[in-house]
Amino acid sequence: MGQSTSGESASSGDLTVVHLMRHGEVHNPEGVLYGRLDGFHLSELGREMARLVAAHLETNDITHVVASPLERARETAAPIATGHDLQVATDVRVIESENEFEGRSVSLSDLMHPRNWHLFTDFTKPSWGEPYEDIATRMLAAIADARDAARGHEAVVVSHQLPVWTVRNKLEGRRLWHDPRKRECTLASLTSLTYHGDELASITYSEPAAELLARASKSVGA
Repeated sequence: MGQSTSGESASSGDLTVVHLMRHGEVHNPEGVLYGRLDGFHLSELGREMARLVAAHLETNDITHVVASPLERARETAAPIATGHDLQVATDVRVIESENEFEGRSVSLSDLMHPRNWHLFTDFTKPSWGEPYEDIATRMLAAIADARDAARGHEAVVVSHQLPVWTVRNKLEGRRLWHDPRKRECTLASLTSLTYHGDELASITYSEPAAELLARASKSVGA
């Protein structure tokens, strides 16, 4: 995966960019679905990813950096904020989604065990976790505030894969339920929203840490 865009290109005027960033790789040798649990920090590779993205954004006009309250997001945001002499703000609205499997060390076969079938009654909601519409609503509100805070400049919002992918689907007018294997939101990727005033002009996806992805863990909780 490289880069994709949608929407119209913005021209001159009141341009603001909100970069939605997924955190870097997490140290998670047991493959736990960590969800919103505390105590899951970036791995050394994850820290390298964060530094690489910070270097990629070094010359960007970033005036606001915000992160999910979870450790992996705040640690990913730190080198970006430091590089622009900023503090990392915290926004609970960009936190990971709720999930009934949180805290389990499971494989796909474990997830599909008959004891869990009652959790899979509605893939479109989804029945095993936070409703997609709720995720999209809270992310849209956080994005609007980040856009206002960085008006005329750029903001970075460090979040998690499902929230970023869900709000992108919402903004692009696609259905919110989806195949998780087809999400375009790799570790330390950027989904960049360009606004002309308050109007969304374009969505661009990029992977500044692409060269490190081959070394990342393939575990369930990665």
